[in-house]
This record gives sequence, C-alpha cells and structure tokens, in this order.
Amino acid sequence: MSIVKVCNLRKSYPSFELDNVSFSLEAGRITGFIGRNGAGKTTTIKSILNLVHPDGGEIEYFDTPLHGNEAAIKKRIGYSTGTINWYPRKKIKDIADVMKDFYDSWDENIYRQYLKLFNLDEEKSAIQLSEGMKVKCNLLFALSHGAEVLILDEPTSGLDPFSRDELLELFEKIKGEGVAIFFSTHIITDIEKCADDILYISHGRIIAAMPKDEFQQKCMNDGETLEDTFLRMERNERAERSEING
Repeated sequence: MSIVKVCNLRKSYPSFELDNVSFSLEAGRITGFIGRNGAGKTTTIKSILNLVHPDGGEIEYFDTPLHGNEAAIKKRIGYSTGTINWYPRKKIKDIADVMKDFYDSWDENIYRQYLKLFNLDEEKSAIQLSEGMKVKCNLLFALSHGAEVLILDEPTSGLDPFSRDELLELFEKIKGEGVAIFFSTHIITDIEKCADDILYISHGRIIAAMPKDEFQQKCMNDGETLEDTFLRMERNERAERSEING
C-alpha cells in the first residue's frame, strides 16, 4: 500500500532543476534513494517536506494532500539529517519533554523502549553524542510519537562501518513494524544490504524507481556489481547530456 505519493514534482534554481520527479513509498518497505552529490536528493527530500516550496507537482501522505494538511501530516512522519542542530546542549530527557507538547501521539512507553534499545543515556546532551548516536537520537524522537514514515537524508554518511551496519539492522527492525523508510545515500553497499526498493536520480530526473530485484534483472549486466551498474548508468547519462548540449 502506497502511503506516500509524489507526482511530477518540480523545483527550479538558476543552475539546477528537479524535472517532474515521481515515486511512491510503501508501508513496511525500505527505499534507498541513490544519486551522486548534486543530483537532487536533498532538494527532493526538502520539497516533499515543504522545507523548500516546490514550483509544481502533487505530494500526498496517507491519501491526503500535503498542501493544507501539513501540520496533521507531520505529526505522523519523522525526518532526520543524521545530525542534531537544535538544543545541542540540552539533555535528551529535556528535549523529549519539549517534544511531548508538540505530539499528542507521544508514547512514553515506546520512548523508554527505544531509549533502552538504542543504548542512549537521556542524561547526556546532544553535543555529547557520537555521530551514530545522534542518528539514533533522532530516530528515538520520531518513533516515540508513532511516525509511520521515516525520511532520512544521508543518515549513514560519516559513520564508521560498524555503526552503519548497526543502523541498517535497525532499519530492518523498524520496517517490520510497518514503517516506511526512505533514505538517501551515495553509499551503494547500504542499498545492497537493506533496500527493498531503489529510487535513482541523476541531474534532477528519476532514472529508475522499482524494487531492487527488478532493478537487478532489468538494469544489471552479467558480472556487474550494483556499484558497477550505477557507475555505468551515470556515465551513460553524462554522455547523453553532453550530446544534447552539443
């Protein structure tokens, strides 16, 4: 069941354009959003959260348009950039106390469960946390108010391999609870390990949006790794654009 639908999303800047980006996210599935730096991943994510205002297109969550229903929808989703840049010197427990006032769906029992699962000390401030723990802290807050969709912008970037594997294992657990996870990355091994679906963007256009196994059947050549395939497709895209531009 698609719980997020994006249709013909457009956003123009002087040197970049999102070109009719369309995709959907399903409950209980992990979608890996792949593309080189500057391809449009962060612009897409910020647009579907209305953190930047799109120039056109339709965005729906839970069969409800984002426009006109933003406050209610955002109570049901979680967003993380992998860093904490708000209340950096406040203790985790104090941040949680503030968040309780914003979310009527806050569940203290769930908060306590994930606090233990993530091995987070609520007496610590955000600035005292490692990069991996900051990601977990953001997930803690999102899951404690019952987020049904997690939208994560480069959550594993900068993490050591052990912390990345730990986080990907956590994604598997969370999706088992019916949560849709959408995470952008340029680390292809992360896609290989946990993604159910692949969304590939290049120069502001969606090149592929399909289940990972279908992508492997349709797009991969014999003997190629997933990384080989992405590199080949990116080179082809660049060559085609060069021909078009003369």
